[in-house]
Amino acid sequence: MNLEKLIEPIVALAAEAGQAILRVYATEFDVQAKSDESPLTQADLASHRRIVAGLAGLTPEIPIISEEDGLPPFDVRSQWQRYWLIDPLDGTKEFVSRNGEFTVNIALIDTHRPVFGVVHLPVQNRTYIGCQGHGAQVRAGDQPGVPIRVADASRQPVRVVGSRSHRGASLDAYLERLGDTDMVPMGSSLKFCVVAEGEADIYPRLGPTSEWDTAAAQAVVEQAGGQVLELDGKPLSYNAKPEILNPHFMVIGPVDHDWLALLPDGE
Repeated sequence: MNLEKLIEPIVALAAEAGQAILRVYATEFDVQAKSDESPLTQADLASHRRIVAGLAGLTPEIPIISEEDGLPPFDVRSQWQRYWLIDPLDGTKEFVSRNGEFTVNIALIDTHRPVFGVVHLPVQNRTYIGCQGHGAQVRAGDQPGVPIRVADASRQPVRVVGSRSHRGASLDAYLERLGDTDMVPMGSSLKFCVVAEGEADIYPRLGPTSEWDTAAAQAVVEQAGGQVLELDGKPLSYNAKPEILNPHFMVIGPVDHDWLALLPDGE
């Protein structure tokens, strides 16, 4: 499969989904609660419908998993070598609070690994792209892509990004062990992208996420030279277990520290 040929149509599709989201963002939208109590808006659904229709037209032979659709049984999806994994609106809490830190995430998974990913920020009209064999780039609007790369060396203080919505005791304990840090709270998969473009050193995720939250941005980080590792040091993988929840993980830019060795006991 020629992944490079996917770049332009998927970037365009993500932008169209972003426009659908912004049309809702400009209104006094309603917020519902999903079964797990996370928020759901008409923007999530509008983006979902646009992306699913676009992918079905572009690659009808490739199945799709979306956060806003039913999760296929594991005995079905475990047979898939390749599939699309999407989060039509990552950061719904950020959307509801209107801070602009929400994204559209579209990833292609092949043999449990994210080989292609697009992360679009509708409010900024900014798009991050990771494509296996073609590196990572960021685009501002319709401007040409600019290659991005993780930082070669960490800064002092260490630049850490973390969840705006899910900060907990484990993260606080890790930050204490790191020593002098500059901690920036941020929403959605934007945290991965900041590491990918060298603006942060690490993103420790010691709280819950699902596979659709991380796949597209993991492709961006890895194609920018970074790593997304489970706490045992293995790369974060996909569709390898019945549940969709990820284990805790670390997004790593520069490798001048053993970041995992600094984790508090019990992680």
